[in-house]
Amino acid sequence: MATTKAPEKRTYQSTELRQSATIEAVVQLCAEQDPATLTTARIADEVGLSQGALFKHFPNKNRLWESVAGWVSEQLTSQVFREADRHEHADQALEAMFRAHVGFIARHPGIPRLMLGELQKPGNGPAKTIVRQALARYRKKVVGLLKLGIEQGRIAAGIDTEAAAVLYLGAIQGLVVQAMVSGEIATLEQTAPRIFKLYSASFQEMSNDPEK
Repeated sequence: MATTKAPEKRTYQSTELRQSATIEAVVQLCAEQDPATLTTARIADEVGLSQGALFKHFPNKNRLWESVAGWVSEQLTSQVFREADRHEHADQALEAMFRAHVGFIARHPGIPRLMLGELQKPGNGPAKTIVRQALARYRKKVVGLLKLGIEQGRIAAGIDTEAAAVLYLGAIQGLVVQAMVSGEIATLEQTAPRIFKLYSASFQEMSNDPEK
């Protein structure tokens, strides 16, 4: 009995490794070219497989893109949320999230192209749905921290937390797009603290506004 189980286990591990390597290859290739022009032939060549072998691990391109979107969403939210949870004070947690998010993009510059490409596609395919759900969880996390910051007295009371969460994400997206346009992705982590300082300053201005 033991002799029949061992080969099955090795095959399963090989499949998992192949899938992981393929997903990482797609993320890397998206940094070099438009995801919409990325072919399965190019992906298979990158990981040293034939197209036929690639389709043994992913039945079709849509399933591959769904797996990539799932990996990106899980990695981004888990890493960013973990950094936030290290801090007791909400304003510090928000800054940690901001820096972690920008750092994640700096290490994986193909991700913005991939996510934006999926969000621009018509309809609601599985990959697009995964990305949208991840963004919704992210926004909910930011809103929760903003509310906690108000309770802690570290963020001005009376702010529109939903609008502030949109602005938070917009600041990151704007920073990333500017870096992509200028070709200076490597400078993202250096610029992030300055951008967050401007973002958080708006809360102080509100608390000092006599009309508020």
